Amino acid sequence: MKRFYSFIIALICTLAILAQDSGKASFYASRFHGRRTSSGEPYHKDSLTCAHRTLPFGTLLEVTNPRNKKTVVVKVTDRGPIHRSRIIDLSFAAAKELDIVGQGVATVELKPWRFKPVLPVTWLFDKDEWFIRTKSTDEIYADLRLHTIPSIAAEQRPATENR
Repeated sequence: MKRFYSFIIALICTLAILAQDSGKASFYASRFHGRRTSSGEPYHKDSLTCAHRTLPFGTLLEVTNPRNKKTVVVKVTDRGPIHRSRIIDLSFAAAKELDIVGQGVATVELKPWRFKPVLPVTWLFDKDEWFIRTKSTDEIYADLRLHTIPSIAAEQRPATENR
């Protein structure tokens, strides 16, 4: 039983460490544009991709520049970086989004990206305070029905005979 609890504590500590990581990041040189990455995909300087040593290909990471609080979501498509002092290599587009192109190397924070759905909200003003009112499911579907494409709406109507 003691082993089991030790294992659980070690697992929780490991997950806490992996949940957020910070360190130095650099970006790909322009000469790598068009070359194949370790995952087999071609590298494109305008795509939001990165290289990481251990994470599986296809993992989505949220990368934040702590200096300016800018954030970008990138997909792991390659292995690297070669330099041991760095934790991630970003594509040129991702580095540009984070404003680290001028620096070359910058400190960033990594964490796994999690989908955060946003509900349609309307802001209503009360005489003393602001509050948020979310739309009900019926209201959302009513809005969608108003904005249907005419050709799709025509397909959904019952056919009438004109003979």
